[in-house]
Amino acid sequence: MLEFSRPTWRKSSRSAQNGACVEIGTYRSGAPVAIRDSKNPEGAKLAFSRPEFRSFISKVKTL
Repeated sequence: MLEFSRPTWRKSSRSAQNGACVEIGTYRSGAPVAIRDSKNPEGAKLAFSRPEFRSFISKVKTL
């Protein structure tokens, strides 16, 4: 299981100012990219490999 306390978390540049924010966690090693809800940082997180994350973002942009 991945340790999610280690990534550096930052808010998405597309997050709203109303508290509905998504945070992206990156690791120095180039390992998976993590996503979490900033209102619940201890809650569930999604993890993607770098290629999976690029594909995910590409699909989201088409919605």
